[in-house]
Amino acid sequence: MRPSGTPVMPTRLVEATRRLARGLGLVRSLVIYWRPGRQRGLKRLYADFVGPGDLAFDIGAHLGDRTAAFQGLGARVVALEPQPTLFLWLKRLVGRCQDVTLLPCAAGAEPGEAELAVSEATPTVSTLAHEWRRGIGERNPGFRKVRWEGRLRVPVTTLDTLIADHGLPRFCKIDVEGFEAEVLAGLTRPIAGVSVEFVAGALDVADRCVARLAELGDYRFNAIAGEGRRFEWATWRSPSATRDWLAGGADGLSSGDLYARHLDDRQDTERTRP
Repeated sequence: MRPSGTPVMPTRLVEATRRLARGLGLVRSLVIYWRPGRQRGLKRLYADFVGPGDLAFDIGAHLGDRTAAFQGLGARVVALEPQPTLFLWLKRLVGRCQDVTLLPCAAGAEPGEAELAVSEATPTVSTLAHEWRRGIGERNPGFRKVRWEGRLRVPVTTLDTLIADHGLPRFCKIDVEGFEAEVLAGLTRPIAGVSVEFVAGALDVADRCVARLAELGDYRFNAIAGEGRRFEWATWRSPSATRDWLAGGADGLSSGDLYARHLDDRQDTERTRP
């Protein structure tokens, strides 16, 4: 029962507040991910991984900045984004680009449906990883003010299904807020290049990703801090060394991306080393 005297926010005001939060969150993402000069930096980074005629997967495409970079390098792109509002903007921003396929779904260990927890103010951290969501604010100060107000049932596919439908990619970017290991659980063959996000307070997720990739093939790893463009290590590291780095706290980095290169890939020697 509501305590006497506690104000009740009218339904219309609640919805208006959420619409405002969604709008501000979208504007924030547009400013961050589509600011002038960003595409040049992304293309420089990804030029070592994809080129003309290659296929790339963008899992958790958000507003498509990576999709645009892959396509700008001449690659075909399959991009997944399960949030309806973001998917509409994704279509506006990159949907007319040649050789870009957009899918309004998520990726996971098995095909089906799942519940997406949506953050209205920060849509980039909407997630299928519910245990991750419940604990990340206590372990990572950057998430303490994040709220996941919305819930959506979204379709889920797998990397294996995408490969069967579209072909084997040379590169797969996975940025799905704590659900990266589940995405890789839906993959049963190595991909030449893979990136997965890591976040302080949930480094076990990245550790599981490294372990899974090591099961699939002979990989070496490197890291990029935050939204940077430079690799942290001069020499790409083994799975065990990378897992040791994660277990030691990832040098105190708050977030970033781990990149994996499959050493058995026939084109490794044909591309310039990062």
